[in-house]
Amino acid sequence: MDATAGVVWGRAEQQDFRSRVRGTLLGAAVGDALGAPVDGADLAAIRETYGAEGLADLAPAYGRRGAVTHLTQLTLFSVDGLIRAQVRRDTGAWHPPTDVHRAYLRWAATQRDWGPDERRAEDGWLAREEWLYTRRDPTRALLLGLGDTVMGTPDAPKNPEERGPEAAGRSAPFGLLVGWDPQLVAQLAVECAAQTHGHPAARLAAAAYAVTVHGLVRGAALEPAVRHALAVLATRPGHEPVSEALRRALGAVRQGLPTPERVAGLVGDGTAEELVATAVYCASVGEDARHGLSLVVNHDGPSAAAGALTGGLLGALHGETALPPAWVAELEGRPTLLELADDFAMELTQGAALHGPAGAAPGWLARYPRA
Repeated sequence: MDATAGVVWGRAEQQDFRSRVRGTLLGAAVGDALGAPVDGADLAAIRETYGAEGLADLAPAYGRRGAVTHLTQLTLFSVDGLIRAQVRRDTGAWHPPTDVHRAYLRWAATQRDWGPDERRAEDGWLAREEWLYTRRDPTRALLLGLGDTVMGTPDAPKNPEERGPEAAGRSAPFGLLVGWDPQLVAQLAVECAAQTHGHPAARLAAAAYAVTVHGLVRGAALEPAVRHALAVLATRPGHEPVSEALRRALGAVRQGLPTPERVAGLVGDGTAEELVATAVYCASVGEDARHGLSLVVNHDGPSAAAGALTGGLLGALHGETALPPAWVAELEGRPTLLELADDFAMELTQGAALHGPAGAAPGWLARYPRA
């Protein structure tokens, strides 16, 4: 698993990659923040509160506009875990699912501790961000899956019947490993999903989403990226519910102008595969990022997860400048998101200069300890 193999990093390529990394993380967070105020509300209640067109702008949640949920929190820790995995390669230890799991355990500590423990230098800088120490409605599956130090695996997953979208909702960063083979991206997403969401459809939905992001960041258009994800899925047992949902989404794109009813039909029961398919649809038919995100959060289901999944696709496809600037400006944790995105891009494009046989940058290893 070489995260840099096959990629030639000229200056233009580095700049494009950084824009797409920023876009993916900011887009997922913006979509999460847009959907948070109406998460789980029925469409009639949304229209009664926000008008006939439903929610079309950021609204207060958790006491402020632009607030994010546990989905953005966990996405940040996914990135942190991937950077730590790259840094730990120098020690001969190379198992990214373990490093991501350790990052998720650091997130779990933010859900029970009052604030960061400055004595734990091995936690790195992200775990010392005080704004993350707040509960934003994490699901029972997340708290149970990460409630002890035992790591779920595909052979012994945590919450084996859990089919919700939360694992897929934190999987965009796996798609940013642009030098990896798509099958390895899918496997990493599956293994990390199994740490909290054990149902095969939830794990494979996370894989399909990560592989789609992977194709977008490498320059593919959305439909070809989804079709490639379908080809990757086809080799894996139990893929049928996810593949069928994605094919329905691609078919719906050709059925005329988007409507709330068509979105609701794709959302269905709000399972992982249905939410990923809905995100594909709304990212495809939206006139721009604002329209696509507004379309995807107005329904009876998990609006925050739907928004996060759609925003991640749009950011990976178009880069950070395609996102509504007024929404980005109000986004909770934006400095942290940008700092982490730039660190990830720098690690993947210039990691050899930061740590390796020729030497190491002490500041980098303080941010991302090998321990």
